[in-house]
Amino acid sequence: MKTVSILSLFALALGLTAFTTMQKKKVVFFGDSITEAGVKPGGYVVKIGELAAKDKVADQYELIGAGIGGNKVYDLFLRMDDDVLSKNPDIVFIYIGVNDVWHKRSYGTGTDPDKFDKFYTAIIKKLQAKNIKIALVTPAVIGERTDSSNELDGDLNQYSKAVRNLAQKNNLPLVDLRKAFIDYNKANNPDNKESGILTSDRVHLNEKGNQLVAEEMWKVLKTL
Repeated sequence: MKTVSILSLFALALGLTAFTTMQKKKVVFFGDSITEAGVKPGGYVVKIGELAAKDKVADQYELIGAGIGGNKVYDLFLRMDDDVLSKNPDIVFIYIGVNDVWHKRSYGTGTDPDKFDKFYTAIIKKLQAKNIKIALVTPAVIGERTDSSNELDGDLNQYSKAVRNLAQKNNLPLVDLRKAFIDYNKANNPDNKESGILTSDRVHLNEKGNQLVAEEMWKVLKTL
């Protein structure tokens, strides 16, 4: 009887180990229209799945897009209970900032720097309270010219710096798309084009842009 009991316990332990091993890391990508498009064919979230498959670890992740077009940082804060926390994620990538800058000039409805910092911090704290791992992402571009002549380069640099500071302050990993996009354009945009290198319209990603975002995010994701 003792032998049977020991064998049963051993089998149970193996079963529990297998169950634990099969549990996928649930990853939510939280953002605006760039992320909304990221779950469509060719989008950056889909491409992250392809990179995971290439590395033979696709079965370890469940990738979830939580992007809504036009969103700014306070929109993310207001909907995070329904669109993020309700999914019980293990990891969240916060990818916001373009509309906070862009809409100030185009619609007068952007986000002032101090409010951007406060809402962003509130999102971080709420996720940390649930022991969720977080990665911060700088906004990439609003125009791809390489000579700093894009109309909103100054503001975008300021908000990207704010995201970098929040990452450092909270000891969080950073995906610095602002730097990655500038570096790529300097190397691949000799004609100083406004779009068409990594974006289709100065903001939204084309195929190469989606690939670059996926590669930069995957570098961080696989370390979490």
